[in-house]
Amino acid sequence: MTIYHLVDDAGFGGVNRMLDHLTRMIGTRTEAHQIVRIKRGQLSPPRLAGASHVVSHLSICWKNMPLITALRARYAETPLIHVEHSYSERFVAARVENRDRFETLLSAAYALFDKIVAVSRQQGQWLARKFVGDDRLEIIEPCVALDDFFALPDRFPAGKIVIGAIGRFDTQKGFDILIEGLRRSDRQDIELHLFGCGEEEKRLRKLSENDPRIVFRGYAKSPAAAMASCDVIAMPSRFEPYGLVALEAMAAGRPVIASDADGLAGHIENGAINVGDNTPQGWTRFLDAFELRTIRRGDASRRRQAREAEQLFAHRWLALLDALAEEPHHLQSAA
Repeated sequence: MTIYHLVDDAGFGGVNRMLDHLTRMIGTRTEAHQIVRIKRGQLSPPRLAGASHVVSHLSICWKNMPLITALRARYAETPLIHVEHSYSERFVAARVENRDRFETLLSAAYALFDKIVAVSRQQGQWLARKFVGDDRLEIIEPCVALDDFFALPDRFPAGKIVIGAIGRFDTQKGFDILIEGLRRSDRQDIELHLFGCGEEEKRLRKLSENDPRIVFRGYAKSPAAAMASCDVIAMPSRFEPYGLVALEAMAAGRPVIASDADGLAGHIENGAINVGDNTPQGWTRFLDAFELRTIRRGDASRRRQAREAEQLFAHRWLALLDALAEEPHHLQSAA
């Protein structure tokens, strides 16, 4: 089999790290995995010689609809899979103004694929309610290379407790909520270390008001190295289809404090700590009350769960590809 993965994300973020891990982890049997870079908005699909499957990691947007439609037409007899990395129920609440138009877009795009892959059970439940029948929906939680995280030793702070927040400086990640929460707290034995960059950096620095407890560490070229310096990882996201940082923290044995937004609710079920009220006031209450010794319990089980998640990721992808290769291919009516 020759599996082509189409991606229009140029950065080395979660999507590309997941793809790199996927092709290395399961591309060891008889199939070949090829990553094809697509320019967002291009009109014609690439020539994919001998494609047995085509997997879309593309952004579903009006600009990409001509490409996706042409892809279905050109590869009418080839199983097409789309992995939904971007959208979730909380995303719609936070970012979408014209919901009818947005739902029309997703319904039209998803109809062109044989399978839609959700990246968390919570996202999958939303997709099933709104857009995709159970027969076309798969749930495969993503994974990246975790060896560097598994190799990190347990951390026992001698001084201040370092809470790490790792990711893009974007309103999605809710770092402003976290900063304001700490600013309202009287705790002086806590430091917040922010790893990342982005358009929100200027605003986040202004919110911090030069509080010495808040440290901007810059872009983390090595997420494992960043996590090595943290005792706890905080994820105050406003929406989050999955939340790879939580999985990485589990592999590193670091406790995670998170909102229950979308896929983060699944991480809470697996041992992350629910902050409850994901507002500055809610984080202040949590920070004022929490004890590191209490939330550190279960470090070994967190690492074990991360190892199981890594194995399940490979197993589910192999099962999906094998099932589509064996089943007769039926064109979607929308094609």
